[in-house]
Amino acid sequence: MSLKEQFGKDVLLTGWGHSRFGKLTDETLESLIVQVATEAIGNAGIEPGQIDEIYLGQFNSGMMPLAFPSSLALQVSDQLANVPSTRVENACASGSAAFQQGTKSLLAGTAKTVLVIGAEKMTQAGADVVGAALLGADYDMAGKASTTGFTGLFAEVAKHYEKRYGAAGNLSDVLGTIAAKNHRNGVDNPYAQLRKDLGEEFCQTVSDKNPMVADPLRRTDCSPVSDGAAAVVLSVSPTGGATAPVRLAGFGQANDFFPTERRDPTAFAATRASWHRALGMAGVGLEDLDFAEVHDCFTIAELLMYEAMGLTEPGQGARAVREGWVFKDGKLPINVSGGLKAKGHPVGATGVSQHVITAMQLTGTAGDMQLPTARRAAVQNMGGVGIANYVSVLEAV
Repeated sequence: MSLKEQFGKDVLLTGWGHSRFGKLTDETLESLIVQVATEAIGNAGIEPGQIDEIYLGQFNSGMMPLAFPSSLALQVSDQLANVPSTRVENACASGSAAFQQGTKSLLAGTAKTVLVIGAEKMTQAGADVVGAALLGADYDMAGKASTTGFTGLFAEVAKHYEKRYGAAGNLSDVLGTIAAKNHRNGVDNPYAQLRKDLGEEFCQTVSDKNPMVADPLRRTDCSPVSDGAAAVVLSVSPTGGATAPVRLAGFGQANDFFPTERRDPTAFAATRASWHRALGMAGVGLEDLDFAEVHDCFTIAELLMYEAMGLTEPGQGARAVREGWVFKDGKLPINVSGGLKAKGHPVGATGVSQHVITAMQLTGTAGDMQLPTARRAAVQNMGGVGIANYVSVLEAV
């Protein structure tokens, strides 16, 4: 049973906008929001006054003084005066949280057209401020001093994984291959922060230019600090936009327990549940997907996604890398955009960006990123160490 069959109506992505990701010193949070919102509304072929509600995904957590940005999108047009606008926050999954809130407004019938925006400005804050803000998304480390920040948390996940499974070989090399894959893909993404093919040898090797951040994670195993924004218009019917719409076929959300001691560090159980719910609602299996954009904040996270989505059995994620399944020409390409690793990770923007990039693929407008076959895909976005999990299944109309 698809979403439309379950709820009796469509949820369509009818327009979208995307900024460049990176250190955008000439941009403000406001300018980024206005840029992508204006682009999305124009791409959808509608007037701003047709927007019924706005949802803005943003984490912030002290990275910038302005902590009340929900009305910034109204700067797009006077026609948006008095439109309800709500900031949505769920750590690094804030963008997808906003997307699902917009979806639920359409399904509830309180809106027919919703503007969803994800945005973040991070690079103006010092490394200590960014580190402390991100650690606020961890139950055990929030408010505590750390020299390795969130990298250290995922490094512990990698150590647990290697101890339990051994990655069917050299975990460090597998993670380096994932990093190299995503950097190679990022070269073709005009929005990406890091557009350089670094090669496997560089990504697998500790060096002055690729130091160890938190053993076993090197700099190339970590997504960068980024600024950026993305926006999408959601509608219950086609709006006559610049491209064909994209249908939301199913979605799922699942949260895990917050304290580390209550979670299996390598199972990502709630991530698995969110995949199960989204695929179940869409009435499809993993074999029905042509590609996926997943949350690779660190390379070990992408490896665990292969297992959480069911591409491999637990402990066998390395097989998907070694046999080429997740490469651009493989049976299920993962992170053709370059992922968070190369595209960048302005945390509140990430989930919306993943939906926009996927919609571009499904409408044949992804440029150099374009896959030859792209009819159905999944987006997976995560907050914390497997805590807040969102999956969407999108398909061409």
